[in-house]
Amino acid sequence: MSDSSDRSGDEAAAPVFAPDPVSLAHLELILNGAYPLAGFMTREEAASVAKRGRLPDGTPWPIPVTLPVPDEFAEAERLTLTDPEGAPLAELRVGQRWWAGAEDGDGAGAPGHRLAGEVRFAQPPVYGALRHLRFSPAEVRGQRELAGDGGVPVLAVVTARPLHHRELHQVRAAAEELAGADRAEVLVIIDAPLETEGLAPVVLAAEPLLPAPARFVVATLPRWSADGAAGLPAERRDLLHAHVAAAYGATRLLALDSAPSHGAEEEAPVPVAAAPGWVYDTAQEQWRPVGEVAPEAAADLPDGAEVEETLARGLALPPWFTPARVAGELARIRPPRTERGLTVLFTGLSGSGKSTIARGVAEGIRRSGRTLTLLDGDVVRRMLSAGLTFSRADRNLNVRRIGYVAAEISRHGGVAVCAPIAPYAATRAEVRAMVEEVGDFFLVHVATPLEVCEARDRKGLYAKARAGEIPEFTGISDPYEEPEDAELVLDTEGRSVGESVAEVLSALRAGGWLPAENV
Repeated sequence: MSDSSDRSGDEAAAPVFAPDPVSLAHLELILNGAYPLAGFMTREEAASVAKRGRLPDGTPWPIPVTLPVPDEFAEAERLTLTDPEGAPLAELRVGQRWWAGAEDGDGAGAPGHRLAGEVRFAQPPVYGALRHLRFSPAEVRGQRELAGDGGVPVLAVVTARPLHHRELHQVRAAAEELAGADRAEVLVIIDAPLETEGLAPVVLAAEPLLPAPARFVVATLPRWSADGAAGLPAERRDLLHAHVAAAYGATRLLALDSAPSHGAEEEAPVPVAAAPGWVYDTAQEQWRPVGEVAPEAAADLPDGAEVEETLARGLALPPWFTPARVAGELARIRPPRTERGLTVLFTGLSGSGKSTIARGVAEGIRRSGRTLTLLDGDVVRRMLSAGLTFSRADRNLNVRRIGYVAAEISRHGGVAVCAPIAPYAATRAEVRAMVEEVGDFFLVHVATPLEVCEARDRKGLYAKARAGEIPEFTGISDPYEEPEDAELVLDTEGRSVGESVAEVLSALRAGGWLPAENV
């Protein structure tokens, strides 16, 4: 009796922590059985996986699965892990804690504290988009067993992109090959963000065009790269997909993006097959296997950038390239830029002129007829930033808050114009990622030199910073990381505000976000 009471008290005392999106995705895949792991990895396990693609015992595994935590949780013995809304998902029993530096390459973001240990299920997740399609592997396997289909081969496809005509032909051909004289099921695992639908509705639009029976499952597969680059190396991507597909009962994985790497073929829990080659024969005006079409008759497929630009301009995708159902859903998800949500983020040193330019740009956008919100100045300081200091953590939090609000404005088709200093590249990248899940992002670097900004110092901030009265002041005692991914770079030195405003508006018109005739 006393043991039970003690445990209840301990449970109540366990600190509550909501993991970041990557760790939350890991947690869900651990809890639902898609990962063959009991919890978050130790330092030795994560290092071995990062360097060799294997656990210390030699078992192939593609990505480190670690839990970064802020300083206040670094010494916790247990943690209650929750979703972003505070609903408990699991309890972590901490087995190891360590400080991960940049050299660890665990893909979990900035250097910081990590906790490892077993996780114990608390309650099913309810947070996240498309929850009705986020079946666990056991649920999917159970459905097949109840239907009496336990012996039917299953072809799995993992995709975050639409299934156009080529991909549909590839899936059909691979399913026929797997089935032989019988039949095969097709399992489409849609890799979609946890917070939004992403392109999942576009993938789902292809359901009637796939060989029956076809099943759809939504999962969030974390990204990881030892060098910080986007995406996974092909070998590790295929291996991760194969592990998840095997958990869902697949007997073969079809690699749509590329030929499976040698390592994935050897070490995957299910065979990984290359997608058969299909091309559009312009002479016969039909899709055919690549070996049956003369090279000069094979149509060049539009790449992702060309598809995006076609949609952005409000033009129709070629019907030979994509089915009408898929094209229609794509057009709904990615409307013309004049109808899309947009965030224009100005970044630059204090005194660079970004706020003044942002106000002028906001007025020009408003005159174009678009719904406009300006996130700058006193309103942001009162409503979003009250209580924040000039510490690096608080400045990052301020930019994230602005980014979150801007993303919500973009989600609903509005335009947000923001002008924080936003000195750190990683935080700007977070905001870009948030916005681009739901709309478009346009970064303007107001690249006014420090000496010019200091000469304009009407509030005396630079003088106070040089005197040591303002700690961690950007450009003086704290760095400003110049953007390498800005859509537009402005140097205001020797130029009027009107000229700078005109340049930004011209760039937005050229990109299709503003109707030229109305600005």
